[in-house]
Amino acid sequence: MNQEELKSHIKDILKDHKVGTLATVKNNKPHSRFMTFWNDENLTLFTPTSNETYKAEEIEENPFVHIIIGYEGAGPGDAFLEIQGQAQIRSDEKIRDWIWNDHMERWFSSKDDDELIVLEIFPETIRLMNESKETPEQLDM
Repeated sequence: MNQEELKSHIKDILKDHKVGTLATVKNNKPHSRFMTFWNDENLTLFTPTSNETYKAEEIEENPFVHIIIGYEGAGPGDAFLEIQGQAQIRSDEKIRDWIWNDHMERWFSSKDDDELIVLEIFPETIRLMNESKETPEQLDM
């Protein structure tokens, strides 16, 4: 598939899947955790977290991250994405307004909670995996 078709297919997978793993690196060792992701039209990913977490510290030291999202557990043919990129920490009102939902009240008092930050992840490569014998296919950003 050409790059525009691949980009469109990636958007479809991101639209249908919101939970994936986010891996960071500290002292040359990976740390992974499940996160909820949103994305914009440019395939930039966003995920809320607390500024009191290890991942925030790790990203400040090393912004390179890896995300796996899309796998449903059915097995062969169950497409998923591997995303490599760089993250930055945001805490501005605009991003908090956009990302906030009532489910986040479990961890934060409100969208104005001082601990609430958003990780903005700029993909460098996105690989479509496990969909067919032609995969992986790679979108370079």
